[in-house]
Amino acid sequence: MKKGAWFLIGAVFSISFVFWHQPTQAQTYPTQPIQMVITLSPGDTVDLAGRVIGAELAKILKTPVVIVNKPGGGGTLGAESVVRSKKDGYTLLFGINGIYYAHAVNPESVPYNPLTDLDPLCSPVSVPMALPVLADSPWKGFQDLMNYMKQNPGKVRGGTVGVASVGFFNFEVIRMETGNAITVIPFKGGSPALTALLGGHVETGQPTFGLIAPHVKTGKLRVLLTSQKVPEFPDVPTLKELGYKRDIMSIRFAFYLPVGTPESVKKVLVPAIETAAKTPEVMDAIQKMGAIVDFVPGEQYKKMMADEHGMVRQLMKTSPPTAK
Repeated sequence: MKKGAWFLIGAVFSISFVFWHQPTQAQTYPTQPIQMVITLSPGDTVDLAGRVIGAELAKILKTPVVIVNKPGGGGTLGAESVVRSKKDGYTLLFGINGIYYAHAVNPESVPYNPLTDLDPLCSPVSVPMALPVLADSPWKGFQDLMNYMKQNPGKVRGGTVGVASVGFFNFEVIRMETGNAITVIPFKGGSPALTALLGGHVETGQPTFGLIAPHVKTGKLRVLLTSQKVPEFPDVPTLKELGYKRDIMSIRFAFYLPVGTPESVKKVLVPAIETAAKTPEVMDAIQKMGAIVDFVPGEQYKKMMADEHGMVRQLMKTSPPTAK
């Protein structure tokens, strides 16, 4: 065969190999176990939800998803470990709003910027928050409570799990929207805050629906407000439904990668996470935790992050002192 013919055959083979090899490379992810860093302790709702989604995700991607709990710092310890990890898609963060609330409250204390160092893939799960009162209280609706607070400033105490929590800022949203300030009483957890409410030591709180639902059903508590519609309690309104501009916030669970991870990785992970979260068995398990599969795509969630981050920064400048 002539030299020119051999050259032509070689060139065609080389070009064919390039076009064949490129998509094959893109489809090779994942080729090793994926580490899912969860920002709270084992047994917490975000941990349980992450494990349920992770188990289904492992089936879809046909690779192990290894759970690593890194609690502390309002989620910042786990988030920082992911920010510093390799940008290859094999270290995935699963955490709550707190990972960017902490930065909004005190940027100097957080060794990363969540808005520029973390790439939100999606938020598949939300946990509705509630504003409950004792069922034998005189407040039958949210406006009843607001009217009382207007006439009795400083008299209504509300329990939260601490400053910089979603519940704390929800009280601030209520103050911002209505002009009525609830005196915030911090507790070390949701259960102690609920015990204080049931015992009459505070008048209200900011618990999750999952925590208080049994007490609502038995008639001990009445819910005046929710952060989002809850199918089990369809008559409980949101702030927007009552005519206000802004709703109080739900706790949201979201997946993140370090900024700079290839788009090819995200194109595999995002649809796989959505499929996993919307699997009937996963949805049922998450509902039993008091949470809701409420899928928000990455770009939309990124805007929610920026909006909430900015709101928290503004609220910190105007927040009244917290009770000790």
